[in-house]
Amino acid sequence: MNWTPWHPLDPSITFTKADLKETLDGGQAFRWKALAFQEEPIWEGIWEQNLAQLRREPDNRISARFPSSKSKDMIASLESYLGLTVSWDELRDQLPWRSDHHLKQCIQKFSTLRLLSQSFGETLLAFLCSATKQIPQIKVMCSQLAESLGSEIASGVHAMPNWIQVASASETDLRALGLGFRAKNIKRTADIIAENPDLLSRIEASPYPEAKVLLQELPGVGSKIADCALLFGAGKLEAFPVDTWIIKAMEKRYDLQGWKPQQIEHFGRTHFGMAAGYAQQFLFSYERFTAAQ
Repeated sequence: MNWTPWHPLDPSITFTKADLKETLDGGQAFRWKALAFQEEPIWEGIWEQNLAQLRREPDNRISARFPSSKSKDMIASLESYLGLTVSWDELRDQLPWRSDHHLKQCIQKFSTLRLLSQSFGETLLAFLCSATKQIPQIKVMCSQLAESLGSEIASGVHAMPNWIQVASASETDLRALGLGFRAKNIKRTADIIAENPDLLSRIEASPYPEAKVLLQELPGVGSKIADCALLFGAGKLEAFPVDTWIIKAMEKRYDLQGWKPQQIEHFGRTHFGMAAGYAQQFLFSYERFTAAQ
């Protein structure tokens, strides 16, 4: 594949080495990979119909390159994906780090962590693959879906399928891609979306409480998957996904032993406020970091 020269992105898009890895490969999205684990790896990723490679420069700024045949308007798309229009300093400042010592510690550790601006439909599909699976396994399922059902966007590289493409497959087809028990719910959800083409746009445009209720009416979408899709795919920062890492954080850091996920969700939205989902990513990343030490 022929690539363009490296282009610097907007200078406000900066990442530490750890934060770039955590943002791209820490459970928000599942189609990024490090090509070489050098001092500074190159990251290659796919989002919607786009393909790019990223590298971090010595001053923490980011440069990117794209397939030569797909280079038009790619910089703007990538900068949007990386949250150029979001004031991250202001968003962090809204969080209760002044009175929450642990949250302050998490923010200091991951000072340039961002939330990606992803497609709602694509994000929902990825998180429907996530039930009972860890990040490497989810990445494999997403890759298999793309290669089998998605459109080719560059030589040998495929986008995630849209819901119409998923609906064209049978449950048996989906099971053959390694989706296991998830195939049934993904197929049923695909059929519903195919029959109601404005459904996802209506959910995305709805206020968070209403959007979550509507989303959970789809097969296989429980509270956690709904919150993940709404946070990472619809930009609804009130969403506070609760997984095993967050349960551990709440027990260990906030003394909430024995609390049920629904109770923790309520605590998270109440304690962390309108940007609770951003706080969740700091807590999630810090808990994974300390467990790896």
